[in-house]
Amino acid sequence: MNAVLNAALPIFALILVGFLCGRSPKFGPQMTDNLNRFAVYLALPALMFLAMARITPDQVAQVGFALAFLGGIAAAFAGGFAVSRLRGGRLAQSSIEGLDAGYSNVGFMGIPLCLLVFGPASLPVAVIATLFTACVLFLFAIVLIESDLQGGTGRGRTARKVGRALLTNPLLIAPVTGLAVGLLGLPLPAPAERAARLLGDAASPAALVCIGLFLAQERFVLTDLRAIGTLVVLKLAVQPAVTALLAYGVFDMPPLWARTAVLLSALPIGSGPFTLAKIYDLDAGVTSGAILLSHLASIATVSALVAWLG
Repeated sequence: MNAVLNAALPIFALILVGFLCGRSPKFGPQMTDNLNRFAVYLALPALMFLAMARITPDQVAQVGFALAFLGGIAAAFAGGFAVSRLRGGRLAQSSIEGLDAGYSNVGFMGIPLCLLVFGPASLPVAVIATLFTACVLFLFAIVLIESDLQGGTGRGRTARKVGRALLTNPLLIAPVTGLAVGLLGLPLPAPAERAARLLGDAASPAALVCIGLFLAQERFVLTDLRAIGTLVVLKLAVQPAVTALLAYGVFDMPPLWARTAVLLSALPIGSGPFTLAKIYDLDAGVTSGAILLSHLASIATVSALVAWLG
């Protein structure tokens, strides 16, 4: 119980603060967008850079963690994708719902939660998981969507769009740069490290408040409760179960990495699928409802998991 009170509750308390602020006219959509940009383009990249700058070769070589975490993502994505296709969804729409099922809120919620539950030693694990989620999974979904919307043509255009998304993504640039610094053993000047640390310390509260603002201001649709419920079960139950099976029963990894993999897999759905649906003008009704319900349900599921893992 102490683990829940000391770790999970502060996370949800900051989300609640953001939600309450989002109901006030003083915190409009423009402020939410600005805070989101600050977190995505400045604070989170600074935190991720510092974490990866201290990574060691043995941490990079944790293949078991990568396979376990990606295995959970793949199982959830396949489930969400298949259910959508059975309902008659086209490839692009099914890709969004597959993304719903496998896209953990790792960057905004996972990093601060891991810091509170497991301490700074878990930060490199959370950053690597963020790379898999925000880059590998996200870009895989983009390729599927583009291939559908382009009617099977325009592969060069799809490749250019994916490459451009990679090269301009600060959540990829920062950790990759930090990884190079860490593996090459390059020293960070003290003033630069201190400045990055000050900026990175703002990442967790900004990201959590931003989740609350997003939940308060977006119009969520709960028309297809069966589809929404299926995605929430896949995200909060199936994905962490598969990850736990692989982490503890199949692959070899340090206990901290296994616990962190399971916790990150059990997080609610991030805003990435909703953003992608809006960019491609796809139906976001099921996605928005799944995001809302997964965050509400995760108050119980994540708290219980923290109590067990902590």
